[in-house]
Amino acid sequence: MQFYLDGYQPGDPFVAEPHPSLAERPSGLPETADVLIIGCGPAGLLLAAQLAEFPEIHTVIVDRRDGPLEVGQADGVACRTVEMFEAFGLADQLVHEGYQVNEVTFWRPDPEDRSSIVRTGRINDVEDDLSEMPHMIVNQARMLAYLRDHMRRSATRAEPFYGLHATEVRVDPDTTAEHPVEVTLQHVADFEPTGEVSTLRARYVVGCDGSRSATRESIGRRLEGDTTNQSWGVLDVLATTDFPDIRLKSAITSEQGSVLIIPREGGYLVRLYIELDNDRDAEMLRDRSATPDELAAVANRILHPYSIDVRHVGWWAVYEVGQRLCARFDDVPDDEDGTRLPRVFIAGDACHTHSAKAGQGMNVSMADAWNLGWKIATVLRGTSRPEVLRTYSEERQEVARELIDFDREFAALFSERPDGDEADDPTRFQRYFREQGRFTAGVANRYRPSLLTAAPTHQHLAEGFQIGMRFHSAPVIRMADAKPVHLGHAHRADGAWRLHAFADRAHPGAPGSRLRALADFLASADSPIARFTPPGADPDSVIDFRAVLQQGHRDVTVEDLPPALLPRKGRFGLVDYEKVCCPEPARDVFELRGVDRDAGALVVVRPDQHVAHVLPLDARDELVDFLRGALVEVGTPTGRRPGAAASL
Repeated sequence: MQFYLDGYQPGDPFVAEPHPSLAERPSGLPETADVLIIGCGPAGLLLAAQLAEFPEIHTVIVDRRDGPLEVGQADGVACRTVEMFEAFGLADQLVHEGYQVNEVTFWRPDPEDRSSIVRTGRINDVEDDLSEMPHMIVNQARMLAYLRDHMRRSATRAEPFYGLHATEVRVDPDTTAEHPVEVTLQHVADFEPTGEVSTLRARYVVGCDGSRSATRESIGRRLEGDTTNQSWGVLDVLATTDFPDIRLKSAITSEQGSVLIIPREGGYLVRLYIELDNDRDAEMLRDRSATPDELAAVANRILHPYSIDVRHVGWWAVYEVGQRLCARFDDVPDDEDGTRLPRVFIAGDACHTHSAKAGQGMNVSMADAWNLGWKIATVLRGTSRPEVLRTYSEERQEVARELIDFDREFAALFSERPDGDEADDPTRFQRYFREQGRFTAGVANRYRPSLLTAAPTHQHLAEGFQIGMRFHSAPVIRMADAKPVHLGHAHRADGAWRLHAFADRAHPGAPGSRLRALADFLASADSPIARFTPPGADPDSVIDFRAVLQQGHRDVTVEDLPPALLPRKGRFGLVDYEKVCCPEPARDVFELRGVDRDAGALVVVRPDQHVAHVLPLDARDELVDFLRGALVEVGTPTGRRPGAAASL
């Protein structure tokens, strides 16, 4: 993390100086905003944290609760989500506090006594080199607290407004209106209306208001799908037990049902997902009379011959499994697709719901916001074309559809009680779990070709950086200070594109170096950096050019580097020395990610860390043409002030 660019300041360097615009903003609920976020769940707060990185954009977030979530709900944090949190500087805290899922055990009926269970397998939870980040368990309330803390430390000093329920969202048909979306906000206390009503007008509105989303209803969308007529109880407990794998993630299926055990942070707490039987547990399901004691009794029935003695319940719930999905995640009617730009979006449970057992709900919701946040921010800033907003629904609806299909199969296999020949194969679910590991880790999503994602014409130059998928980080040595770092950790939540130039074999100081030729082009007036970076902005604020050399870090000096890799920034024109890395000898990034050593490769990465393109180092016109599809060229009619693009 870099700081002190514009002058040394005493105190905590991770607390940004307040933005000057704060002095002009009202202390209470404003009448207008650039972006209104409805809902302080995972999607809403991650989106708010992303937009807090753009303090010139006025963002308001509201929630109908009286205050922050304190306990319960989701707890599984996929590897990909930890990668995203690293972009905010929050991964270390998350990993330090949480429970790290390293292995998973599988239990099935004992062939010798099917009334009892026996362990049938034990595997690594995450395959080697899937991610530099682990699979973590952290309570959702703590995840949201991390994001709120980040917002408070940002230059916006952002805080949610609680006790406000959005009841209606209306889009003004006048496309020239500065704030065309009007939202009616009902004031509530303990979820009950107080009688006071406010309205707020915004350039864009994002409904992160859950499965009963008023935003979704207002734009004429609905969740489509079915419930499975299958109910589960959830218990967060402190307990004593003779079950030997209580501190391992354990998938248990017996003749009496299924339990998923998830150890929680702190060393003692554990979560139990408990399948409820429509016959044996019919009374509590029919009367909605389940209690923690009754849920614990069901767990003991399933765990036989082991038992669990619940001493304290931190949180509990009963939910019905269902898979539902919206056909579109914005307000553009199907017959106006391609001719109208969206103004209202939905994210998270507002547009997709599914079971909790695969641990995808919070993660996919945050990934929705991660996809959308930089697009809204850079359109409002005036550096991205407004057309990029169309890609949100296209990209995330496809991911959600894949999730629904996966969740339906995962939930069915988890609860399956095999008989006949299948009873002789107790490892069937274990194999499926291993095969689907990339999906559950959040790293399997691939965005299709669009104005943000190119066709894989040159994929052979860097096979390990698959176009459309998230940038797969690798260990490297930072050249200037010899520090071991992860290449992907340079990807901050700042809305910038990254150009990672993996050098050819030539020394970067040699006249024949393809890397040097690329760097000279990027320092010229014809380069995309010059074309798409607003006057007065830092040279890496829109396009961040970086290089990975083939030489060892002791075989190259700063004097060997071209000026484009030593950009001057800030009001003092300080040199950024952190743009160049070299391979780590034991784990060479060129070998790890299949980069062509002779030709090198240019890997173009979107602001949400997905690979947008792989190009030869000398494909200058192709690079400019691709970026022109997403970025606004300096001097075009699209303005550079916040919100200028919103009127288009």
